[in-house]
Amino acid sequence: MLFGPVFSREIAIAPRRARMYAARGAYAATLLLLISTAWLVLTGTQVIRDVSDLAQFAGLVFQILAPLQLALAVFFSAMLAASAVAQEKDRRTFVLLLLTRLTNQELVLGKLAASLLNVLVMFAAGLPVFMLLSLLGGISAGQIARTAAVTVASIIVCGSLGSTLAQWREKTFQALALFVLILVLWLALGEALAAGALGPAPIGLPARQLAIAVSPWQAILEAARPFTSTRGGLGSPISWFLLVAAALTVVLNGLAIVRVRKWNTGGEQGAGSREPSAEENASDSLLPAPRSLLPAQHRAVWDNPILWREIRTWAYGRKILIVHVTFLTLFALSAGGLWRLVHSPDGVTLARGALLLLPLLLLSLVLVNAQAVTALTAERDAKALDLLLVSDLTPREFVFGKLGGIFYNTKEIVLLPLLLCGYLGWKGAIDLENLIYLWIGMGVLYVFVAVVGLHCGLIYENSRSAIATSLGTVFFLFIGVATCMRIMVAFSGSFNAQLPPFLAFMLGGGLGLHMTLGIKTPSRAIALASFACPIATFYSITNFLRGDQGDMLIVLLVTAAAYGFTTAAILVPAIYEFDETTGRTTE
Repeated sequence: MLFGPVFSREIAIAPRRARMYAARGAYAATLLLLISTAWLVLTGTQVIRDVSDLAQFAGLVFQILAPLQLALAVFFSAMLAASAVAQEKDRRTFVLLLLTRLTNQELVLGKLAASLLNVLVMFAAGLPVFMLLSLLGGISAGQIARTAAVTVASIIVCGSLGSTLAQWREKTFQALALFVLILVLWLALGEALAAGALGPAPIGLPARQLAIAVSPWQAILEAARPFTSTRGGLGSPISWFLLVAAALTVVLNGLAIVRVRKWNTGGEQGAGSREPSAEENASDSLLPAPRSLLPAQHRAVWDNPILWREIRTWAYGRKILIVHVTFLTLFALSAGGLWRLVHSPDGVTLARGALLLLPLLLLSLVLVNAQAVTALTAERDAKALDLLLVSDLTPREFVFGKLGGIFYNTKEIVLLPLLLCGYLGWKGAIDLENLIYLWIGMGVLYVFVAVVGLHCGLIYENSRSAIATSLGTVFFLFIGVATCMRIMVAFSGSFNAQLPPFLAFMLGGGLGLHMTLGIKTPSRAIALASFACPIATFYSITNFLRGDQGDMLIVLLVTAAAYGFTTAAILVPAIYEFDETTGRTTE
């Protein structure tokens, strides 16, 4: 086969896993639940008079669900592709694959195809739902075909990017963080082109068409719109995007095929490898090192050795600095955009500033969560966690040491977005009181996502399951609830009339959240927290859309209570039930 035995094995054993069928059914059911919720919102606030109302409803729902599906597909395709390779590296089994007769092409393409199989199957399960929606009118078969083509192309190119980064970088967090940062920069480029920030025709092409050709987000928005005959054919921007995606896929996978062995083995002798130094030979030898090679003095370890290791050593690889440099680049772009907004003729307002800073704040939350979950999965895959468990480390030293290391290694990622929020306050877009509320609320969310990452890393033995659950939880709580709010804004502005339909969706989301967070460590506190977080997020976003800054204190109290309680509900068992969760026994 083209993809080799790695993909052949995956396609043979994948149908035997119950979670594939559960994920496929859950995805289709979620789409149907969103459509049903939108229908209840529409019928609860408006009167359906004729078939044109049904067609308008179907068109609006399709233009909401198609971008949501793209976001899910892009996120999970890259995450699964990167974690599939990174897990092999953490377990030291990727080198064993390089020692087999597998060619570079079979190794790279086989791992990529195997990791994207679940995402493509879930996407195929959602297609009948969109076809069913088209029976209401307002959606053509061409729209569904174009959105499907854009989504599949985005899945493949983003999966290729995640796989290539994972083969290049040495640690899981580096691969995940770099993908998220590159994706944000990619989407930001598309938005800048669409807004005309780079000129009406940057390279001789209209800015709008160029944005569609290079950005998956702009492409899916264009594909979901009603298509006219003047836009069709090979010269359409959608066709350009498909060509760009195909070219990027070929370049990324070609680079990985050519460089995979040099990246992971240093190349053949005389072609990229080097002779080990005397210090390395001495450290690898069983004989005592010469006195001249011994360090002049040993390094003093702190009272909490976990915290010392996280801060004073390269626990996440020597090349983690590239993650911080990439984030600083994104921060500089956001700061420049905010500066232009402040000095524009219209001035800066809280709503305009929030639209610019919200992606950066969400990105920082995702990166902190990724750092937290990989801090545990990397230890487990490298078998270092077993060594730590047989030591005399207490659960408090382990958990709080990891949390301290997480926030130390992500200090720029946490502080710089908050600094931009302070700049908004300095320019008068937000008063000091609400700025303090914002800082406190974001601090609660940072602690929450870090604790969720540690929790998932502790309770899930499989690294891919832990990473998917942790990042998926953050994705649901913020992107999922924001999608519900998008439905509310699209159909009506009456929040009181729309609350009952959304309660069913939030209860379903709370049940799913409880299944992911409390399936292995069930407790009443986790169950209560799972249902409280979606409702609290719904309330907070609702008040933001209403634009009433007088209720910000109430929003802070609700958010801090819900997410603070959830943090405590997860953190307390992580400490007091540490031995049972990790399999550590005490005398």
